[in-house]
Amino acid sequence: MTALLVPTLLLAVGAWGLYRRVDVFSALCTGAKSGLKTAMGILPQLVVLLSAVYMLRASGALQMLSALFAPLFRLLGIPAETAALVFLRPVSGSGALAAGSELIAAYGADSYIGRCAAVMLGSTETTFYVVAVYFGGAQIRRTRHAVPAALAADLAGFAAAALSVRLFFPTT
Repeated sequence: MTALLVPTLLLAVGAWGLYRRVDVFSALCTGAKSGLKTAMGILPQLVVLLSAVYMLRASGALQMLSALFAPLFRLLGIPAETAALVFLRPVSGSGALAAGSELIAAYGADSYIGRCAAVMLGSTETTFYVVAVYFGGAQIRRTRHAVPAALAADLAGFAAAALSVRLFFPTT
């Protein structure tokens, strides 16, 4: 039955458009043209973000940042081992997922670090990706306080994730 959901929905929308005497094909083409125009507008930002993530990992800068910020992470209750995840998550969802997978493979899914990585992935956002896509799509050049506020929310999410894992999964 679920296999018929999308075709039924498309048929219903097409029938409604015909009933309302709307040129459905023309409307579909206009929407596709607008979507492609938006995609082309945000493509440069996405290419730059993905390139930056790969350069950070390949250059070793990510490991240096992890070592530098380890004391701050300890102060906030964030495991130092999750530093790569903390730095990658605001930039790249796929990079953060790879870092989280590495942590789970190294420490185990039921370990404190593995659980922290999983909760952190679900508690935070790819801030720069969202800013690039939405602000780029709306052609907003000055983000003002959006990026610092979003990064502060990410940091709070990371700390809250680590605290939640400590509270709900106490080690014995």
